[in-house]
Amino acid sequence: MATERLSMRKIREILRQKWTLACSHRQVAASLTVSLGTVTGVLRRATHAGLDWGQVQTLTDDTLEARLYGAPAIPGATRPLPDCAYLHTERRKPGVTLELLHLEYLEQHPTGYRYTRFCDLYRRWLARHRLTMRQDHRAGEKVFVDYAGQKPRIVDPTTGAVTEVDLFVGVLGASNYTYGRNRDGIGDGHANMTFHPRMR
Repeated sequence: MATERLSMRKIREILRQKWTLACSHRQVAASLTVSLGTVTGVLRRATHAGLDWGQVQTLTDDTLEARLYGAPAIPGATRPLPDCAYLHTERRKPGVTLELLHLEYLEQHPTGYRYTRFCDLYRRWLARHRLTMRQDHRAGEKVFVDYAGQKPRIVDPTTGAVTEVDLFVGVLGASNYTYGRNRDGIGDGHANMTFHPRMR
């Protein structure tokens, strides 16, 4: 869903409160009646653009907006389309978000699409390329298993020792009930495999 662009005054005030007053994200959000995500997003863009408070004070509103969000498009000019196949591949990597990919896109194409349009173009591409295949499963016949990409850690409450474990998740084909356990069986018995409704 598109979000309303903050005024340059509010953006400057977010940066001032964070960089000169050392306010917390929550304090800034309450002060300016914006969300925590908005505060985080402005700071991320400013940091990615290599700005500091001294620079922000000297920049005009138009220049600051261009540094944070990319230069406005020239009427009649064609903006470069994002490489949606590349975006789809990169999104599979841990920690990669569309916002981060948009910032990378603007580094290469400063006059490119703003974030809302960028996301819209990607989602339209995804809808055209998403493959589906209908399958019928008998109850209890199949379990689909995969390992989680990031390893969870188990902390021994007595010794404080931290152990990394491989986590796998199994999903019953007919009911979509799920079961998760670590490969070494730490903290879980092998005999009782309880499945739970998958949270959507």
